[in-house]
Amino acid sequence: VTTFRMPEDFGSVLDKQVVGPTTENLIKSDFPVQSFKPKVQIAFQRAPGQCPREIEVERRRRLYHTMDIAQLLASKGVDSSQLMPRHHDPDNMPTIEDKKDPVFPIYLPLKIFDNDEYDCRTPEEWMSLGLEPGSHDRKPVPGKALLPTDDVLGHEDPKSQKLIYKWVDVGVLDYDKETELYLVHKTDKNGLVRDEEGRPILNGGITSEG
Repeated sequence: VTTFRMPEDFGSVLDKQVVGPTTENLIKSDFPVQSFKPKVQIAFQRAPGQCPREIEVERRRRLYHTMDIAQLLASKGVDSSQLMPRHHDPDNMPTIEDKKDPVFPIYLPLKIFDNDEYDCRTPEEWMSLGLEPGSHDRKPVPGKALLPTDDVLGHEDPKSQKLIYKWVDVGVLDYDKETELYLVHKTDKNGLVRDEEGRPILNGGITSEG
């Protein structure tokens, strides 16, 4: 008779045992669960026969998940890469035959259309979505941003003619009230928001050392 011996890597043995489907969320994410929920102006207590609040929230979440801003703009004939201002290139000036104005650009500054009157949340409310109940650390908030594909040249010269801008998934880290700008960080190939050492970016990247 021998005594029962547990394997040293007992955790890996349990991970290999798949009995059946599970309701556990197996997707690893650096974003809080509540940050994906849309804001719904519906009472928490509903009368019999009316749609419950939880169902309406889930319906809108799935609806918004099917929408892609890049595809929506492309369907209207908008080239997202042309939305960003570039340096004036005198060597490649369009002619009248090209049906393009050689003096004025083909876009207007986005600041003209920046109206938050009908926004469903204030910037402070958006950032508060990164706070999980019982935690003092604020996680990133998921979003989309129009950023250059070349990060090095994008930081050196964001108006370069060589840059290509695309809508990418980002994590919103912080908001500046004075400039009214958001600080964002691109997600990696796994959809995570990590620093150069592979650690999650919390509280807008501000560490205990400042």
